[in-house]
Amino acid sequence: MHAPLFEAVPNFSEGKDNAKISRITEAVRAIPGVRILSLHSDPDHNRSVLTFAGEEDPVLSGALALAKACATELDLASQSGEHPRMGVLDVLPFVPLEGATMDDAVRLAHKASESLGFLGFPVYLYGSAATNPHRRSLPDIRRGGYEGVASRISDPLWKPDYGPKTLDSHRGVVAVGARPFLVAFNAYLDTDDVEVARVVATRVRESGGGLPAVRALGFGVGGKAQVSMNLTDLEQTPIPVALEAVRSAAADLGASVESTELVGLAPLEAVLQAARYYLGLRELEADHVLESRLYGRSDPRRL
Repeated sequence: MHAPLFEAVPNFSEGKDNAKISRITEAVRAIPGVRILSLHSDPDHNRSVLTFAGEEDPVLSGALALAKACATELDLASQSGEHPRMGVLDVLPFVPLEGATMDDAVRLAHKASESLGFLGFPVYLYGSAATNPHRRSLPDIRRGGYEGVASRISDPLWKPDYGPKTLDSHRGVVAVGARPFLVAFNAYLDTDDVEVARVVATRVRESGGGLPAVRALGFGVGGKAQVSMNLTDLEQTPIPVALEAVRSAAADLGASVESTELVGLAPLEAVLQAARYYLGLRELEADHVLESRLYGRSDPRRL
């Protein structure tokens, strides 16, 4: 029996300096047993999303190596970008993969948080790892970015779970969580009016009365208005349903979707959901995909 596998999807606050991004990434790659799956860097958001996987101990070591590299390479006090941020290592979620349960991911999140605390990072736990109901949602923790956290940290309700109880303006804080798969999906509109993207985001996100399990914000990226979404439960709202909601809301404002973007990775089921929706393939499953039948489960070429 194989040891349980985990995915880590850290977001760190650098998307412009390729040399720094490379050094931070290489610190993780150097850990034996870690497999880097994806790196997505966005200069407008000034943010990178790294995805890596492995067994518990290598993933934990990779996360700590990443944190040390971020503390060495980055300075939050001089960082700016479209995306809200509160730390050089901003978010560190753990996702249970084959053989692992959500409880396993929660334990890993607590282990990582304790070690990050010893390294000098204030840590807030979120998602399934949250220790307080009012801190379960990541947007609630990140509200107002670093400045918002700084204004709340002296409140006993917002005392960090691990690490220092005061802020270092150069490294900030980190949110560590345990969660299921999340798909980060962006839609670019055929306008440069950021206000249009913000209105669309408000209409489609759950907190605005829109779709369940959808978080959304509007940004200006590369001269285009962008609706940036996190789809937190694909059973409730798959990618095509979210996209059609954006299209409808944008059309009401005289805009349309010009292109879309996947940030990081998505599970095969997310792609199959899109194919079923747009092609009308009611019975499409993974076994209908050639590579899934051609290669065995242990073959990395299998989807």
